[in-house]
Amino acid sequence: MKLYELKAIAKRLNNFTFISRTRRIEDNTLEIMFDKSYSYFFNMTRGHSFIYKAPSQRPLQGYNAPFDTLLHSLMSGGKLISVEVPNDDRVLRFTIAPKSSYKDKIIYLQLEFTGKNTNAILIDDNEVIIEALRHIDADSSFRVIRPGMELLAIPARSHKVDTGSTPTTQKPVGADSISDLNNTNIDTLLEERYHAAQSKRLEEMKKQKLSTVAKKVKKFEQLLNKLPDEEKLTQMALEHKNYGNLILANLYQIKPYDTKLKTFDFEGNEVTIPLPKDVKVNRMSDYYFNLSKRAKSKAKNIHIEQENLSSKKTFYENIYYALEQANTPYELELLVPKRAKSLRKKEKLREGELFWIEGYKVLVGRNSNENQKLLEIAKANDLWMHIRDVPSSHVIIKTDKQNLPDSVIQAAAKLCVDFSVKNPGDYEVDYTKRKFVKVQEGSNVLYNKYDTLRVTKEGVEIRV
Repeated sequence: MKLYELKAIAKRLNNFTFISRTRRIEDNTLEIMFDKSYSYFFNMTRGHSFIYKAPSQRPLQGYNAPFDTLLHSLMSGGKLISVEVPNDDRVLRFTIAPKSSYKDKIIYLQLEFTGKNTNAILIDDNEVIIEALRHIDADSSFRVIRPGMELLAIPARSHKVDTGSTPTTQKPVGADSISDLNNTNIDTLLEERYHAAQSKRLEEMKKQKLSTVAKKVKKFEQLLNKLPDEEKLTQMALEHKNYGNLILANLYQIKPYDTKLKTFDFEGNEVTIPLPKDVKVNRMSDYYFNLSKRAKSKAKNIHIEQENLSSKKTFYENIYYALEQANTPYELELLVPKRAKSLRKKEKLREGELFWIEGYKVLVGRNSNENQKLLEIAKANDLWMHIRDVPSSHVIIKTDKQNLPDSVIQAAAKLCVDFSVKNPGDYEVDYTKRKFVKVQEGSNVLYNKYDTLRVTKEGVEIRV
């Protein structure tokens, strides 16, 4: 961040009177909404910090750390007293009178855009740290950033040239520079910065997540290709059964040290049978009978395994298509959460895909078997959803008897459509409590007391 830009931003923000909402929407990004309508975003990534203006955004996940709780309780609804750039350094300091205060009280939010020490710090009126986005210990810096510690001043720096955090054409700091950026110009600049950053980030996120899903599609494709042929398995079962019978018929000829049996089959054809190692002679026929049973069973059930793998492959193909159509980082993160693997292990989920929407656990079945399993583990007041008149994934939203926000239901319905169908169009998603869903056979159900959402799946062409 450049100093002259920070001064212009501070001047702009001083036009507002109160803070409607303050929250973290990403790991390193804070949203501050002023006067119920104007949202500004402060990306506090070390070495790459910047500020932008955009419509209010939904958090990528629920943030419930002490910093987030205090940020909300102390700042949201508070009166904005001033926004300053203290000591001509790359720091924005907000002075706020909290809404919850029972007497005159002020707190500060200090946003430091200072390279590797970039941070967001809540401070009381005695300059004592309340909480911070990042804690810093004494072995990392002389400025210890911990609750209860006094906040020391940032070391003075030379202002001959405001180098900023990125190499760009330099602009001198001074009154003339600040006056060039009026309220309209600074908002335009911050909005343009948002669109540029959003476009680049969307492209990077999409590329990474498409690669992740493509690997899963390839994995299931390889597993399908490795599946043995049903006809070959049936032939193998018959062959092993014949070997077992021939061994029984010629048991008297076999010596303990023999490695093969040369004999004639029941049609008079010469045949050589490999004899298994470390198996007693009188158990050799059982060895081949067991192989025959396994091959026969596998041949009988190979279509089930094939259907299971095919449905999972289709599931991830649908995710891939949905990622291609996604227009926001929120959509991308919803489709392929970056913490999905660790969350899945933590939840010990064996069936279905696990997602988190605004802190609510959402389970999605990838095939009929998983749909059935999810119906079994769902509790009476969990929300169940399914696309009307279309074979689709079953979606379970764990409610813990809470009332679900409409935004969670809508996002889950979109997941249900994205993961179930390839063709763009309008779909009706029915949803109700699990206790109103009656299982008929497998994952086929009857349900009542339901509501319906209309979900549009975007797309340029119908894929077949």
